[in-house]
Amino acid sequence: MPAPRRRTTRRTTARRTAPRRRTPYRPRARSGRGGGSRRRGRQLDAQVLVFGGAFLAAAAAWALVSWLLAHWWVLVVLGAAGAVITAGWVHRRQQQRAWDRTRQQALRYGLPELDALHHRDFEYAVRDLMRRDGCTDARQIGGAGDNGADVLATDPLGRSWVIQVKHRRDGDRGSAVGTPDLQRVNGTARQLYGADIVLVVTNGRFSTRCAPLAAQLHMHLADRRTLATWAGGGRPLWELLPKIPPPRKSR
Repeated sequence: MPAPRRRTTRRTTARRTAPRRRTPYRPRARSGRGGGSRRRGRQLDAQVLVFGGAFLAAAAAWALVSWLLAHWWVLVVLGAAGAVITAGWVHRRQQQRAWDRTRQQALRYGLPELDALHHRDFEYAVRDLMRRDGCTDARQIGGAGDNGADVLATDPLGRSWVIQVKHRRDGDRGSAVGTPDLQRVNGTARQLYGADIVLVVTNGRFSTRCAPLAAQLHMHLADRRTLATWAGGGRPLWELLPKIPPPRKSR
């Protein structure tokens, strides 16, 4: 016996009116092909520019070489001009060095000239006199933080000199150099600079206590009279001072 028509209709209606489940919206991913193509295009353009520049440079170089080979006399002229310029420069350098040596060897100072100098200029004058006598590395270091040293030098016999300079504008009529000046340079000359010879030089005079202290400390003093003989003559300072240490064995 067939099912009632009415029940079948009710089930069909219910199935037809059931709500449908919606699929959530998912945005579609964009393709990266367009960006990659642009990057490859830029890279290709850069490579073309590089290769093009290299080709142009090579072509220019080849054209220059070909022109010089066809006009070889230009190379001869350029080479001769370069040789003349180089020879002139070397000759001028040699003349300048010879003149510097002659000027240093002929360097002389009188006491009035030294008295009129500023203290710093007096330090440079002592440096120049040491250079005149063969201390090619003599240099002035006096100033703030000099630790009592104004001039450093190495003589031709390998001995290291540390010199403290004391200038008096009134010469021997000015104040005497005292023992504190000797003690100051003695405390640093050997420890900091490795001095073989520690010297205090002045255009003035030393106090009576300086000579005994210098002998105890194995220091050397050059007063106004010694300075006059050294600066106004041609003898090096180590020939004028007594009890100078012997030359270093390494020299």
